[in-house]
Amino acid sequence: MKNLRVTLIQSILHWENISANLEMFSEKISSVGETDLIVLPETFTTGFSMNPKFAESMSGSAVKWMKKLALEKDCVVCGSLMIQEDRKFYNRLVWMPPDGEFQTYDKRHLFCLSDEPKFFTASNERLIVELNGWKICPLICYDLRFPVWARNTFENGYDVLLYVANWPERRNVAWKTLLLARAIENQAYVIGANRVGVDEKNISHSGDSMVIDALGKILYHKEQEEDIFTIDLNYEELKKVREQLPFLKDADEFVLNPKSKIKSH
Repeated sequence: MKNLRVTLIQSILHWENISANLEMFSEKISSVGETDLIVLPETFTTGFSMNPKFAESMSGSAVKWMKKLALEKDCVVCGSLMIQEDRKFYNRLVWMPPDGEFQTYDKRHLFCLSDEPKFFTASNERLIVELNGWKICPLICYDLRFPVWARNTFENGYDVLLYVANWPERRNVAWKTLLLARAIENQAYVIGANRVGVDEKNISHSGDSMVIDALGKILYHKEQEEDIFTIDLNYEELKKVREQLPFLKDADEFVLNPKSKIKSH
């Protein structure tokens, strides 16, 4: 299987200003060369706002922008944004391929230290998508603290675990440590794409976006600064780790709960 080329964009975000963020990311992405996947932060159109008036529908400007961009760059574009659907609000990751046949994942673990659980609806389904033969599990920010939800299995397994985030600087030790743990325990590449800058709530974000291999080796790490970084993930190296250290076969079996499903496409 060929390498997977991934581009992370670590950026400031314009608070509750959808058009400004779309314009900014359009400019940043214009410099990106050939890639398979472009990863944007959590709530990349608004910052981590709880204001439902900035939620869009799945036919709104941001999703249309993602569709146009994916077609132009001939790659998948993903990131999360506030979505309103059937009178409910979601922190929804959109996985947008060039053909426009998108898939979505709604954040399961809504952040208890904010008003997110008051306004948003949590997901009961995990998403695993396929890109060039690679299986990828995209999750959102606070999901990182819950290893059971991210657990890799042979039946519904993945090769890359991906987190988009608005993770604050004051808890960046947890961010970096847990990303490493998820990579090692799940024998998968882990990507963490975070934002930088201070938001309107005076919360500072150090970025600390990372790419980590299945042995816990840090392949990329950037703190404090905006950055656009492209990296090739090597499947043969991942396969070798799993063959030489077949730890996943010894993992405990469990059922999360009757309402939780994993959908694989």
